[in-house]
Order: sequence, then C-alpha cells, then structure tokens
Amino acid sequence: MEITWLGHSGFRIEIAGEVLLVDPWLRGNPSFPEDRWDEAVAGVTAVLLSHGHGDHASNTIEISQKTGAKIYCIHELSGWLSRQGAEVVGFGKGGTVRIGEVAVSMVTAVHSSSVDFGEGDPIYAGGEAGFIIRAEGRSIYFSGDTDVTMEMDVIADRYAPDIGILCAGGHYTMDMEGAAYAAKRFFDFKTVIPCHYGTFPILEQSIAPLVQALPDADVLELTVMEPVIL
Repeated sequence: MEITWLGHSGFRIEIAGEVLLVDPWLRGNPSFPEDRWDEAVAGVTAVLLSHGHGDHASNTIEISQKTGAKIYCIHELSGWLSRQGAEVVGFGKGGTVRIGEVAVSMVTAVHSSSVDFGEGDPIYAGGEAGFIIRAEGRSIYFSGDTDVTMEMDVIADRYAPDIGILCAGGHYTMDMEGAAYAAKRFFDFKTVIPCHYGTFPILEQSIAPLVQALPDADVLELTVMEPVIL
C-alpha cells in the first residue's frame, strides 16, 4: 500500500489495485504544486469526498470528468455533483461500497458541510463524514474534518483501524492535542498521519505535540507528493 499526501487533507492511496483520491484539493491549495496535477491524478479509479467545502471538494468535478473516476460521497452532495456533470455514487453513514477489492465505509464526523465554492450562496451538502478504507488486511481511518467524538469509540471497536489519517490543525477541526487525545482514548493505531495543518497561518504549523503525545505510534510527517509505503 502506498500513501501520498496531496497537501491539506488530500491523499492518494494506492491499495489492492485501486488508486483512491481522498478530498483532493489541488488547484488553489498553497501546499500543492499545481504543475504536478497530472501526476497526482494519474490512474485514479475513485474519488472519496468527506464533505462539500471547497478545500476538499472544489476540484473533484474536473477530476471526474477528465479521468472518468467515480466520486463517492454522501447522498445530498452526490446529487449536486451529478447535476454538474460528474459521475457520482451517493451513500450514507453506516453504508459500505465496494471499489474493486477495497471496502469503503462511511462513518460519523462532527463538522459542517456545504458547497461553498463557485458563485452564489453556500448550498446544503448533507452531513460531514469520515471513511474506513479496508483492503490487503489493513484498515485505514480517514477522519475527515471533525472534533473528537464519542462515535470514535464505535469506529475503533467495529473496524479496528491500524492507520489513522487525522485532521489536526485546529480552528476548524480538532488540533494536535485533540488528535492525540482521540488516538490514545479510542484507537490502537500503529501509524498516525496528521493532515489539515500548515496550509494557512490560522492552522497549527508543527506536528511536534502529536509526536510527543504518541510515543507508541509511528507519527509520520509526510512531504507533499512523496509517497510512503506501509
């Protein structure tokens, strides 16, 4: 399995013969080198969207139209994206979809969700979510944008994720301290990958507090567009 950070909350996950893009914000993302767009989307087979905010969803229509990859997201957002010409599969929290040999389950997050990019007022986009991605004997928890929530206890018990991709920038989501608390309180991660930090000055810039708080986990500080094999 290979995981590549695309900056902010975006990831490219190559697993079980599939190439998944999760919340791929590429154009306008200060952390992503836009001249590597083609490299980031090469061979993509599916796009997972946790919610509708522009720093997660604003490039997915273009990616879907240019690559033919389906977008998987919550029902209400799927309807809006479909009307824009994207190929979309809508599902809901508690639901699981199969993408080849990969099982993707939608789980609870606590945030907000609207289509807040483009013209006009924000459009209701259903609920915010996270994902569990399972294949090759691995279980990955992608938190989406969230605070610490007691639902994490159920997620940990039901899916036993060994890899946690956790938002940790603060202000809009849980911060490094919150992510560390969630990891220790609910999960038994072997690997933790923080995201949603460093993109803007208002967000936390260093993962040091997370590293210090989780001495028994491998906390990875990824470099954008440099893949790691897990």
